Amino acid sequence: MCLQMWPLASRITWQRYLLKHWLVGALACACLSVLALEINQANEAELDSIKGLGPAMTRKVLTARADKPFMNWKDLMSRVAGIGKAKAQQFSDQGVLVNGLALKP
Repeated sequence: MCLQMWPLASRITWQRYLLKHWLVGALACACLSVLALEINQANEAELDSIKGLGPAMTRKVLTARADKPFMNWKDLMSRVAGIGKAKAQQFSDQGVLVNGLALKP
């Protein structure tokens, strides 16, 4: 369909429709990116904002990550004392990712 063939009112309606849906999509993407937190890139303040990850655990994560980035959730759990399966699942449920992946339940 060519917009030039549509009457002016229809073109304006179509443009509003596209703008509205584009804005909704952009907002949804922005919300998802805010909810996800990559543990290999997060700074100290971002890690501290995770419920259940206090200052001591944050330091452990940062120290372990300084050696090399975490490859996956299993690597994170084995290198950071105090993060087991239950704690890792809690973090993943809050949007924490390791190498872009959530923990599979």
